[in-house]
Amino acid sequence: MHALILGIGFGIVTAAVLAISTVALSLQFSVTNFPNFSHGEFMTIGAYSSYSAYQATHSAIVACVVAMAVGAILGVGVNMLLLAPFGRKNTASLTLFVVTIGLSLILQNAVLWRYGGSSLRLQIEPGLPHHILGFELTTAQLIIIGGAVLSMAGVHVLLKYTVFGRAQRAVAESPMLAEASGIKSGRVINLTWLLTGALTGLAGFVLALTTGSLTPVMGFSFLLVVFASAILGGIGHPYGSMAGAVAVGLAMEVSATYIPSDYKTVVAFVILIAVLLVRPQGLVPSKRLAAA
Repeated sequence: MHALILGIGFGIVTAAVLAISTVALSLQFSVTNFPNFSHGEFMTIGAYSSYSAYQATHSAIVACVVAMAVGAILGVGVNMLLLAPFGRKNTASLTLFVVTIGLSLILQNAVLWRYGGSSLRLQIEPGLPHHILGFELTTAQLIIIGGAVLSMAGVHVLLKYTVFGRAQRAVAESPMLAEASGIKSGRVINLTWLLTGALTGLAGFVLALTTGSLTPVMGFSFLLVVFASAILGGIGHPYGSMAGAVAVGLAMEVSATYIPSDYKTVVAFVILIAVLLVRPQGLVPSKRLAAA
């Protein structure tokens, strides 16, 4: 029983990291209609940026802010310099998906060239363990959970109660109708990439904080789990993505109490395959995906 409770505790932490990254991926998909396969490398660059910032300042707060800032700049830059020009030519979504695969390899090798292939350690102390409702969580893990909750609440407020949120939802529903209504879809897409880039950089930082080590393929390895969460929740739907992240995170960590932990990622793919067979549109399908 104690092992099960520990597994649930770890699952909540994993779900928190997953939720930040998965919501970012779904928001990006909602306005572009293609998944960014270099999303994992955005996380990797965010993690390494936080590592460099922490080495220079020894401040976890500065490391977090730098990771988010670098992720935001990378997101906008990639969209403006690479993806938007393809979009203006009405390039097929599949082609754009392949472009992001190439970008993934470029970014991965750029990190490898800059930092080398050896594992690096983000030496931020996790803090003392705290016993809360039967769970044993460190200070760092509590901060990660709290940060994820605040991030998700911030996304909800932004999408529900702001002018940008209404414009973003309009573009996600139909870019052509949004343009006809006077909404500048290009600007909305750029701002969405800014937001999702910042969230992805944050996800990279908390992933590094959770694992304690950084490698050039850390984001790519985590990406497949992010896709599983996004598809389970309904890719393109941020609220469904939150639910998918919680389900996958808990399933992975709880299963690790009964099977070797090396195989817990397999659980995410079993869930993914089952969902694709039974309900391919996900728990909360987006209207654009359902129409497609």
